[in-house]
Amino acid sequence: MRHAITVLAAASLLSACQTAPPPAVNTPTSTPPRTPAAIQLAASIDAYKSLVAQQIMAANGAYTFSGRLPPMLPAIVVLDLSVGPDGELKNVHVHRSRDGEASAAALAAVRRVQNAFPPAGHLMRRHAKTFDFSETFLFNDQYRFQLRTLSGPQ
Repeated sequence: MRHAITVLAAASLLSACQTAPPPAVNTPTSTPPRTPAAIQLAASIDAYKSLVAQQIMAANGAYTFSGRLPPMLPAIVVLDLSVGPDGELKNVHVHRSRDGEASAAALAAVRRVQNAFPPAGHLMRRHAKTFDFSETFLFNDQYRFQLRTLSGPQ
């Protein structure tokens, strides 16, 4: 039994000492480097809005809440966003709100996103300079928010 354990231990050590395979040879190709998933082209307007909403939520972790929405939302803010073909935020303004504090929080949340949004040129109408859409911010009593695009059925 002791001999079998020694043999197994020696085999384990030998397999751990094997050399790594040689590095891949860098050969020039005509394919461009892969883009990160966060900036890949969205297949539809709904998919695009979901990517944007995910970026907003990621940039605002301290200001969001998850889980079920409260039965009575103290504030709902609808923002209109305009994004250029390259994903740069061109304009954001309040479309509808009854709460100035929540409106300011929603505008600040969008502006906290450091990187450009995903490219939107393929979703734009012919001759349009921006891709325009709305996002709804749903606030709880602590003025933390969820985005309607990601909140799902409640």
